[in-house]
Amino acid sequence: MSTPADLSRLRISREEPPSKRGGPGLVPWVVLVAILLLGALGWAFFRERPLEVEVATANATGGGSVSENGITANGYVVARTKASVSAEVMGRLEYLGVREGSTVKQGEVIARIKSDDYHAALGAAHARAEQLRLEAEQADRDLKRAEELSKRNVIAVSDLENARTKRASSLAAADAAQGDAALAQANYDHTFVHAPFSGTVLRKDAEVGEIVAPSSAGGGLTRTAIVTMADLSTLEVEVDVNEAYIAQVRNGQKCRITLDAYPDTSFAGVARQVVPTADRQKATVQVKVSILDRDPRILPEMGAKVEFLREADTPATTAPRRVLVPGSAVVHGAGGDKVWVVSEGKAAARSVDVGPARGDQIEIRRGLEGGETIVIGPPARLKDGATVKVKRG
Repeated sequence: MSTPADLSRLRISREEPPSKRGGPGLVPWVVLVAILLLGALGWAFFRERPLEVEVATANATGGGSVSENGITANGYVVARTKASVSAEVMGRLEYLGVREGSTVKQGEVIARIKSDDYHAALGAAHARAEQLRLEAEQADRDLKRAEELSKRNVIAVSDLENARTKRASSLAAADAAQGDAALAQANYDHTFVHAPFSGTVLRKDAEVGEIVAPSSAGGGLTRTAIVTMADLSTLEVEVDVNEAYIAQVRNGQKCRITLDAYPDTSFAGVARQVVPTADRQKATVQVKVSILDRDPRILPEMGAKVEFLREADTPATTAPRRVLVPGSAVVHGAGGDKVWVVSEGKAAARSVDVGPARGDQIEIRRGLEGGETIVIGPPARLKDGATVKVKRG
């Protein structure tokens, strides 16, 4: 008879299966999160992407304006006599005797190139010239003896001719040697850099130990200038005057000059020259104004404003305002010409009336005031109100 099974360890679990625990409440939240993620991805993918465009600024021309007393124009102080001084031979800078602000006289030695090789070449050339000079003198004495002997029929005619040829050849060689010596002397002299005129050193362009050379031989790390100097007594102001006002400016006209550095001080001047040509892109004419009141505070490249004093019988004129934009910014279509203006990241088409071209610029007679940001080479898919991104150069 078999032993009955022990059923005392059997139990009935009262807990829910793990797979169903929390199931009815979790599924809706998972679905909601998935929908939100898909919506965000879709918005990021299908949202409007800004067009990347290249822009420029519409420039309003006007090199001058009319004040109560006359025309005003802006420009810079420049020196009529200015030079970048370089060496005439290539070599290492051995001596520099000036610095910024140094005053030099014309012909003064301001620098020296290392000259050992040039000095040695000069000595060799002089020695060679002296040797050939002595040979030429000996050939001359030999010719005189040959002529005496030929008169007494002691030597043949051919010997006399040989003596004459030797003397001529020796003289030619001596002359050539003198030329070589003169060239060696010139090369040696060129190692000394002289001031081309009396003036003031504005800038040092090389330091002792650097290789310097004439501009035509410069390259790499070679300096092509040693110093930049100018004659400060020739300072003047160059300004660009709007071509619509140029009829009111004449040579010899009195002017008042105000420097940006000293706005409370004015200096007397006179119009020295109206340059006989205009700048077609800027629609201006350059005028050079001499400074009559010499002052050590006036320095080259300072900004300046010049007021051309109008005479009582000279009528005032008003220049038209000109706005110039790059030619590639204008779109020509059946509905007329237009440009695209960018403001606060949005592009908007604006109808314009165009005028004559000035180089790569074109005049806008109506539609722009100047200072607007415009699109250069606008893409065909550009629409009104489209978001744009400025292309960075």
